[in-house]
Amino acid sequence: MAYDYDLFTIGAGSGGVRASRIAATHGAKVGIAESFRAGGTCVIRGCVPKKFLVYAAHVHEDMEDAAGYGWTVPELTHSWPDLIAAKDKEIDRLEGIYHGLLGNAGVTEYTGRATIVDEHTVEVNGEKITAEKILVATGGWPVLPEAVPGRELAITSNEALDLKERPKRVIIAGGGYIAVEFAGIFNGLGSEVTIVIRGDKILRGFDEDIRDGLTTAIKDKGIKIHTGHIITEIKERGEELDVTLADGTEMTVDAVMYAIGRTPNTKNLGLENVGVELTANGAIKVDEWSQTNVPSIYAVGDVTDRIALTPVAIQEGHALADTLYGNRPRKMDHANVASAVFSQPPIGSVGLTEAEARKEYGAIDVYRSSFRPMKYTLSGRQEKSIMKLLVDRATDKVVGAHMLGPDAPEIVQGIGIAVKMGATKADFDATVGIHPTAAEEFVTMRTPLPDPEQVQAAD
Repeated sequence: MAYDYDLFTIGAGSGGVRASRIAATHGAKVGIAESFRAGGTCVIRGCVPKKFLVYAAHVHEDMEDAAGYGWTVPELTHSWPDLIAAKDKEIDRLEGIYHGLLGNAGVTEYTGRATIVDEHTVEVNGEKITAEKILVATGGWPVLPEAVPGRELAITSNEALDLKERPKRVIIAGGGYIAVEFAGIFNGLGSEVTIVIRGDKILRGFDEDIRDGLTTAIKDKGIKIHTGHIITEIKERGEELDVTLADGTEMTVDAVMYAIGRTPNTKNLGLENVGVELTANGAIKVDEWSQTNVPSIYAVGDVTDRIALTPVAIQEGHALADTLYGNRPRKMDHANVASAVFSQPPIGSVGLTEAEARKEYGAIDVYRSSFRPMKYTLSGRQEKSIMKLLVDRATDKVVGAHMLGPDAPEIVQGIGIAVKMGATKADFDATVGIHPTAAEEFVTMRTPLPDPEQVQAAD
């Protein structure tokens, strides 16, 4: 049977574009549909524009620190509209690059929402298009609570990047990486920020020392954290919002932002028309080859809820294209994927947390260092960096590395290579550090912390 395309991709985000482009360079005839803008969450409303705002938010601290190095610093002012305009200009440029990548590879673009009609057919703007294989790469979407009166008055990370004015007072509901990143952005640019979380700590799932370290750091910057709470009601009062928490606490702010998670974007795609299996949270269930239970339909990226990171989606898409059309079958390896949180200070992490390492390996050695970065000694800033290595005692293999502090994501990217390769603590010890840098601490930590079981026995 002849099809219109060998591969038709739904969603022109990072994973979908990479899969489509590589498939086309392998000789496949490829079509792709996007209902919004090419580039997806990362380029349009996620990591790229957010990183620009993180840079902007940190400038005031850099200027404050400059005085310690002899600079005379004038009074600082900031224009939020100018920042957003500059960000938008760059996002427009990047979107053009994505269109160029697809066009140069010979991929045919469709603008509109695509839905699956049957195992080999999609519909876009009323047009039915056939394909031998269909790839779903529609990403995720921010979650809003269902039962909170006034939730329609709140924003998510989508809208936060396009606000016309910076809110002077903002509540951020949630304690994950998006929440702490935007807390740092708003705080750094002059807003009063309050984080409201249901649990007892921010960054659930991260290493405990890193969680505690970031909590101390952001509180020192003036960010308030209400633990064990949820928002129960939001009311509009003129241009302000009255917010009530579960314990009866009332606050008046200019904006409420929800960052309580993201959900796979699988609604109204027509997946039910062909019986594609979903997980309990609505993610598309795939095997290790990114194939669904329907042989002609595949999925990559956040819509599968494996590891919701842009580079992972890109790798998954590339591996799929090589497998299907490049005569190079390969699977995406989801082990030891390094990640970052662009909080202030930022976090870099790869491998297991201490709790995970103890559960998996039993006896481990923990190496930890906490110090004030050298760049802060003359400025007088008291912020601390934390570095941590987790080592399987039986094999000497480094199974986790974590850092909180300036340049943490840049440093841990390199450490991630070593952990991915299976480096041992002896390999780290044999590596000569670059001095003076913060990164050298990862290869100079020599004494593990006392084993908790031995300490408890001694007590």
